[in-house]
Amino acid sequence: MKNKKILVTGSRGFLGSHFIEVLKNNGFKKILTPSRAILDLLKVESIDKYLKENKPDIVVHIAADIGGIGYSKKHPANQLYNNTLMNIMIQHKSYEHGVEKFIGIGSVCAYPKFAKIPFKESEIWEGYPEETNASYGLSKKIMMEQTKAYNSQYGFNSIHLLMINLFGPGDDFDLETSHVIPAMIRKMDNANSNSLESITLWGDGSPTREFLYVKDAARAILKCMVEYNSPNPINIGNGKEISIKDLAEKIKLI
Repeated sequence: MKNKKILVTGSRGFLGSHFIEVLKNNGFKKILTPSRAILDLLKVESIDKYLKENKPDIVVHIAADIGGIGYSKKHPANQLYNNTLMNIMIQHKSYEHGVEKFIGIGSVCAYPKFAKIPFKESEIWEGYPEETNASYGLSKKIMMEQTKAYNSQYGFNSIHLLMINLFGPGDDFDLETSHVIPAMIRKMDNANSNSLESITLWGDGSPTREFLYVKDAARAILKCMVEYNSPNPINIGNGKEISIKDLAEKIKLI
């Protein structure tokens, strides 16, 4: 396995950069990390050219048009179009070019808005995703179903990992695009720096979320890359949820 040539899309992003580090730390040396200028996942001719010239054995597809609640509310069309297009094309072209294994990184956003906790993969179709990030979640669901379809029809070894909310070093602290933990940290740091008595957060604090340290997520991807070969989606998480209010209280104490 360590002699395989591995293409990682989104290798310069939050999760992707940590996954590259995990690969290197575990002795993988043939790692392909093209920039968008070299591999544009929204252009089929770019994908064809790159796969033909570089011939990866494994493709780990992490790249995504992604952001926090604010970003998703402002850009639902972009998220639906960009993610659906790149997900479908990179998986299809990986099959066409003889890639041995495809690892698609999905999202907990694909689950129904009122999904029972803890999330069960068998219940992912029992309702519509939360409206704010439905475009993103549905694009990931399509990739998940493509995985099953290509395995069923072509015997393509493709897996789909449902990733929960991540946090850790290198996170996005831009309030326009960040997720909940870095957004809270940024707002509280700003409040401390400017002697503000309060900050404003999304919602009433009652919703619960599950979070995973990004380095643990990267290690989980590697483990599944090596050991998991079923087209059935699998959750990557810690199985514990925390309310947004309690999360804010914890971050406040840091």
